[in-house]
Amino acid sequence: MVSDGISENTQKNNRISSNLPGTIAFIGLGLIGGSIAKAIRKFPRRYRLIAWNPHADRVDAAIEEGVIDVRLESLTDPLLQEADIIYLCAPVEKNRENLETILPLIKDSAIVTDIGSVKTDIHEAAIRLGIEDKFVGGHPMAGSERTGYFASKDHLLENAYYVITASDGADEARIRRMAAFAAGIDAIPIRMDYREHDRIVAAISHVPHVIAASLVHLVEDNDNDEHLMKTIAAGGFKDITRIASSSPQMWEEICMTNGANITDFLDKFIDSLSRTKQVIESRQAGAVERFFAGARDYRDSFIEASSGPIKKVYALHIDIADEPGVIASVATLLAVHTINIRNIGITHNREVESGALRIEVGTAEDAETARRVLTQHGYTVS
Repeated sequence: MVSDGISENTQKNNRISSNLPGTIAFIGLGLIGGSIAKAIRKFPRRYRLIAWNPHADRVDAAIEEGVIDVRLESLTDPLLQEADIIYLCAPVEKNRENLETILPLIKDSAIVTDIGSVKTDIHEAAIRLGIEDKFVGGHPMAGSERTGYFASKDHLLENAYYVITASDGADEARIRRMAAFAAGIDAIPIRMDYREHDRIVAAISHVPHVIAASLVHLVEDNDNDEHLMKTIAAGGFKDITRIASSSPQMWEEICMTNGANITDFLDKFIDSLSRTKQVIESRQAGAVERFFAGARDYRDSFIEASSGPIKKVYALHIDIADEPGVIASVATLLAVHTINIRNIGITHNREVESGALRIEVGTAEDAETARRVLTQHGYTVS
């Protein structure tokens, strides 16, 4: 139950914004939803943004900041009937439940979309509920080590891949509109079938997280009483297991909703490990070298990278806006302090790595100096 003051304020906001050219609703207002809303506020054309969140104070804060115009009182608020685009921004399983609740309020011309990292469940729900033509899936491949609305930023999605997923009965005009919308907030739209999306992210994201966690458990379960494995674990081991520090709750949800693809690739990985084990056991001349050489060559085709075994990487992830000269400013700052940049690039997929700019330097001392200098000049560095 809301107070009379809140109700009066909501009615006032409705009157103020009712004549704006378009209405976008957010069902859930966390890191990604909040960042999309803030990015929309940079559009030349003004939209009316409305939002519901189980923690109403998040929406109230967004209203105070001028990001959201109106707080929806509930998921059955009649104002939802005016939404031209509805963003489902809750966790994957909750999105499906919320979609069922708001179904009677979705107008015929609306687009319904989401931001989930697994697409099959929500697409199948849209098909089952009879709104396949209205639903366009979305997966903005950006994130942060922090979560929630208060961590959202208007440039979080800049230069990040924004996967647009579609089913067989999707409306082409709505798909094109959402792709243009993603490009409009400076993301990079990529279209694919929702089933193919789930298969791809299982291979490049979900299974690697499972493997990283398994490697950590391997060390934990086999370490000695002095914990020497843990003590000397550094360099390559920390690099390839870094993602094991991600949210356990989020990864449980992903495994529950994309389990078939994950287990399929785990089976393939187990078979590959078995073959590799046999090659090592039999000491086949040249076969072990070919195994590592093939992996190296294919890995190096992704990005420019040094060859050989995994080395310690001294990398900084810097939160920057997509503005002319900003990369040059960062590079100049480091050059003034005689810090050599070994590699520099924009991180397009930021679900794991926070910050849009990734810089590699040569030593731990350079990394610490770079972090200190950039922080002193107002940059957020991890």
